[in-house]
Amino acid sequence: MRLSRYYLPVLKESPSEAQIVSHKLMLRAGMIRQEGAGIYAWLPLGLRVLKKIERIVREEQDRAGAVELLMPTIQQADLWRESGRYDAYGKEMLRIVDRSDRDMLFGPTNEEMITEIFRAGVRSYKDLPKILYHIQWKFRDEIRPRFGVMRGREFLMKDSYSFDVDGEAARRSYHKMFVAYLRTFARMGLTSIPMRADTGPIGGDLSHEFIVLAETGESAVFCDRRLLDLTTPDADIDFDGDLSPIIDRYTSYYAATEEKHDDAEFSGKTPEADRVAARGIEVGHIFYFGEKYSEPMKALVAGPDGAERPVHMGSYGVGVSRLAGALIEAHHDEAGCKWPVSVAPFHVGLVNLKPGDAAADAACAEAYAKLGAEGVEVLYDETAVRPGEKFARMDLIGLPFQLIVGPRGLADGKVEIKARSDGAREELPLDAALQSILGRVRAGLAV
Repeated sequence: MRLSRYYLPVLKESPSEAQIVSHKLMLRAGMIRQEGAGIYAWLPLGLRVLKKIERIVREEQDRAGAVELLMPTIQQADLWRESGRYDAYGKEMLRIVDRSDRDMLFGPTNEEMITEIFRAGVRSYKDLPKILYHIQWKFRDEIRPRFGVMRGREFLMKDSYSFDVDGEAARRSYHKMFVAYLRTFARMGLTSIPMRADTGPIGGDLSHEFIVLAETGESAVFCDRRLLDLTTPDADIDFDGDLSPIIDRYTSYYAATEEKHDDAEFSGKTPEADRVAARGIEVGHIFYFGEKYSEPMKALVAGPDGAERPVHMGSYGVGVSRLAGALIEAHHDEAGCKWPVSVAPFHVGLVNLKPGDAAADAACAEAYAKLGAEGVEVLYDETAVRPGEKFARMDLIGLPFQLIVGPRGLADGKVEIKARSDGAREELPLDAALQSILGRVRAGLAV
């Protein structure tokens, strides 16, 4: 993509309403624009990041055996009355009355709707287990929306819902999602820590949040430092096998949100040198809640003995739009964003230091064509502005690599590569530079 044709409204200064790094940088880098309290338009650069996050989430759900569908954003209030949550949910639910005086709502979550869909199509334990998921926009009328997309009112979320014949089978489904989440966040360059958590309005007695440590986190978290060094499961993991060893490896260390924290247990289980008390950002939340929805909503299956029984359910959420902010909180410096390759809006920023110079234009055209032919996504800055402005803009938007081409370097047969992650620079002949970038991008995508 040529920058002169792109829509990238970057800002030199941070807007006054932005309080945390991710909100400031998303506005400055032209990723989002606020259209109302807690409601944002996703501009082209931000949308590319959102789609990359969504793709990774979808691939890991599919790998774990979940099946995708799509539920509507507007739900009937009667479904929520069946479960008993319509009056209990609170003012965060945006309630609507349609032209026929039917009570409707803009879905804040989908337990009721997925239960209704399931009970209409499954009758026997032989059809279980099932994990169904969708990626959909939701709305919660937060009393104080803040921190940009980290705590907005409208947000993109992935929800999975598992259906099993009994508690033992339901925990196997829970384990699948537990491991899928570890893989999902690792592929985005995030170290996520699974922590015991409250179930909140979702309900149930088993829940974990996946937390990324950050100073701007909304809650206090406590964990064993050794958790930060664990690697995620191998790519060829058998999701139909026994996942208990992986689960045990992570849950054997202490980790809890402040609601579940037990200081005596923490002190007794974790050496003082390994105790971490910090702030954290929730990027995923999983729940097992048994028959909480299936029993009142009559989501029944015939068991091996022919008797009908409520299915056991779990739900599993990932804040897709929230992850864009969390990634910036984890990967930035004073100059701007520092995107991992897997979620970067473009892989390479190609900087022509002197547009109109025959040699620079020819070298950039060659680089643009060759990288594009190999599937490398390039944002080509051929605009007629000063080099300093080009460098500042590229650092701000945070593409993993910059390929800098100018007459002076070409006179020596060289172009320059800059890695945004650590600022490392090297000068190479053009062909060698292209091969170097191609190899690094492929390595980043293979994580």
